[in-house]
Amino acid sequence: MKKTGRVIVVDDNAGIRTTLKILLPIRFAEIEILSSPKELLSKVSTFNPDAVLLDMNFTSEVNTGNEGLYWLTELKTKRPNLQVVLFTAYADISLAVEGMKRGAFDFVVKPWDNDKLLDTLAAACERTRELTNDNSNAPSQPKNSDMYWGSSDAMRQIRAMVDKIAPTDATVLITGENGTGKDVLAREIHMRSERHKKPMVAVDAGAITETLFESELFGHVKGAFTDAHTDHVGKFEQANGSTLFLDEIGNIPLHLQAKLLRVLQNRCVVRVGDSTARPIDIRLICATNMNLEQLVKEGKFREDLYYRINTMHIELLPLRERRDDIVPLAERFVIEFANKYHRSVIGVDAQAASKLREYRWRGNIRELQNCIEKAVILSEGNTLTDSDIQLENSSNSDDNLTGLDAAEEKLVRSAVERCNGNISAAAKMLGISRPTLYTKMKKYGM
Repeated sequence: MKKTGRVIVVDDNAGIRTTLKILLPIRFAEIEILSSPKELLSKVSTFNPDAVLLDMNFTSEVNTGNEGLYWLTELKTKRPNLQVVLFTAYADISLAVEGMKRGAFDFVVKPWDNDKLLDTLAAACERTRELTNDNSNAPSQPKNSDMYWGSSDAMRQIRAMVDKIAPTDATVLITGENGTGKDVLAREIHMRSERHKKPMVAVDAGAITETLFESELFGHVKGAFTDAHTDHVGKFEQANGSTLFLDEIGNIPLHLQAKLLRVLQNRCVVRVGDSTARPIDIRLICATNMNLEQLVKEGKFREDLYYRINTMHIELLPLRERRDDIVPLAERFVIEFANKYHRSVIGVDAQAASKLREYRWRGNIRELQNCIEKAVILSEGNTLTDSDIQLENSSNSDDNLTGLDAAEEKLVRSAVERCNGNISAAAKMLGISRPTLYTKMKKYGM
């Protein structure tokens, strides 16, 4: 039998590594054996495997499986086509099933059957090659992605949309509450585009003072105004050939919106104090936590600019409406901050997980990230406990917002009834998007 396939094995048990070092070369062309997952991502980049055999636990006396799930998620985020086989003890089968929900190809239970192990890895290698060949003409995935897609239906829909629009130059409007990761999604879209070889230029449009708005975005020439001692290249020119991300675009004053619209329409800029029009080639991504449709109705945002920036619209849901993603995100942050601060924490226990899921998270992912960072710094064990999770305001919990939820449910039901079940009309009446309305209807059993 011809040997094919390249496999990486990650297991902290020396005896298992020795055994697999002898067994796997019977079927596979090249093998790499790692005792720790810390070098896994760099090894994947250099070795380019067809499959990874990944143990679920790497810290002695801790058998939560969270480490395995974390590294599985990291692998699938950075190399979606790469197939991962989980290596698990019999008692951890439920964790392995959870791993398959998160994208694992299969799992093998220890002690293993040699033929089954070899056949499973061979099938995983074949599947990786099939997917790689099918996507050979597709844009490459970002190598250093901070995006966490999670398992919610809403995020799966967003990911499917991003897969379609990222390779294009379509203008994108990202909306959502503060802390939902609008800037992270913008970078993800940029890194999946044909413009990824140049850095994305990000601007907090709402933070620029009115007097410096044109200078910052369009540039100025020497002597254009007091203190203009040299020529200044604006953000539009800096983003030439790349992506310009205008964050908080809803905060731009109305009279400055006209100047922005003119540049977007003409695709050229004129620096302050100059008369030369300079062509620009950018891909525009905008973001806001405001309801731009409502601002248009109120005359606070130009309708023509709204349609100019809203070719494709993506709304990121608040974390409280993605409860299945809360604990996996927390575990991701645990590993991140444990590595940063050289702590031994690798996950959260059941009580801490329950506490995280029940919290309201008004600050969304950013608040969760800050909470976990603080918990990792102060923790004294291998897992975060209920007492490690310090929440700023317990009144944020859902239990204390039942009255608010009841009022919201009444509004949603009333809007749907008044619109005779027309979801688009009801969403418009409520000033929210269709996906958000669907989520709220599901929440209230409608």
